[in-house]
Amino acid sequence: MLDAKQQAIVDRASKESINGWKHVKVTGTPYECGFQEGYLLADEYADAIRVYDYMTLQSYGMTYQWFVEQGAKMHKDKIPERLTQEMQGMADGLTAAGVESTLDDIIGWNAYYEITGYWWPLHAAEIVGAMPENISVPKASHCSAIAATGDATADGKPVLAHEAFDEFWSGQYFNVCLDMTPDEGNRIVMQTIPCYIDSMTDYYVTSAGLAITETTLAGFSGYDENGVPEYVRARLAAQYANNIDDFVKIINDGNNGGYANAWLVADTNTGEIARYEQGLKFQALERKTNGCFFGCNAVFDPRIRNLECKDNGFNDPRQQTGARRQRWMELIDQYYGKIDVEIAKKMLGDTYDVYLGYNNPSSRCICAHYDVDPQLYADDPDAVWNIPFYPAGSCDGKAAGYDEIRAMKMWGRYGRADGVEFDVEDFFRQHPLWKWMDGYLQSRPTQPWTLFD
Repeated sequence: MLDAKQQAIVDRASKESINGWKHVKVTGTPYECGFQEGYLLADEYADAIRVYDYMTLQSYGMTYQWFVEQGAKMHKDKIPERLTQEMQGMADGLTAAGVESTLDDIIGWNAYYEITGYWWPLHAAEIVGAMPENISVPKASHCSAIAATGDATADGKPVLAHEAFDEFWSGQYFNVCLDMTPDEGNRIVMQTIPCYIDSMTDYYVTSAGLAITETTLAGFSGYDENGVPEYVRARLAAQYANNIDDFVKIINDGNNGGYANAWLVADTNTGEIARYEQGLKFQALERKTNGCFFGCNAVFDPRIRNLECKDNGFNDPRQQTGARRQRWMELIDQYYGKIDVEIAKKMLGDTYDVYLGYNNPSSRCICAHYDVDPQLYADDPDAVWNIPFYPAGSCDGKAAGYDEIRAMKMWGRYGRADGVEFDVEDFFRQHPLWKWMDGYLQSRPTQPWTLFD
């Protein structure tokens, strides 16, 4: 039961379920925004933790709670006071809704992908006393994205579109569209996960006229425990950056190498787009007012690609990075001068396989379908998710053009970007090896594109 003060805080927020999404609006001080989100998304958070608890042990041989403890211990003193207040609000909101939570729980939850994907691979062997080659380290998530502007677009103005790739058990929680109006800095509309302070899947529209997204740098290795977590830097950049220069400065302030990305930014005030590849030791910024940048997890800067990453398929069309790099080039040539939000959506849903030369939903497509790919061609054992019929791939689609960005709107599609459903029972019948996920992996039916405003 909420007390009068808590009820007054919650009454300023709202939650709507629509086409697979949870559309949540929060406003106020950091604590108030956090409390509203925690209270309204308590059921979704609780179910996510239930699944992550089981799947973390299955994936890493270590418990979810252990990773939470490492994340809280490592990051607690690196989180600014305003974000700490917001996280405390989330913990209190969850507790008020019947899901007992602490500040450390929320820090560890936000740190999960960084700790498991970047810190753990570097320290697992020394911590558990096993040989490095025996440590199970699942691959990080990957994405497809495009930024276009000037003579590349139909109206000469910026367009930004993105789809997240991940394992379906975790990607099924990428369904929060959060509209946050804080008492300081920019209003933010972002795709996110229950009780994350940043997007993590990374799609933002801000009241500064910016749209922001990223694709991860495949094969990246490096982590500075003394640096500032990426989820802190990304959130601060979305909330306080007013232009591309601001964004680069804030996202690089205290860079710890966690969740290393190629960031795509569109500035509707200038019509400029940028791609900022951020390694730990090296960074590369490109910007233009005519043309396109795209992301496919291949690393364009040769220093980052060769010195901070393991070969990630840059020139290999059998691998998902190389194949998508080629396909993005082909699609940009095909649609150059015509790109708008609808074309961007179409690009995200593309399933042409450049290695085979025909339409073939697989791991090599811009809209990835790992779950139907027998993996007959990629022979690198270290390639991303190089397992036949792996339940992973495209989890969503997001897009916005100039008009949407200026009006603080975004398009979102929950489920694959091409709309093809994932039926978990049918998947288990065809691939019983994966039935150990029963009760944790969910179906995702076809959903329409939805405009959030």
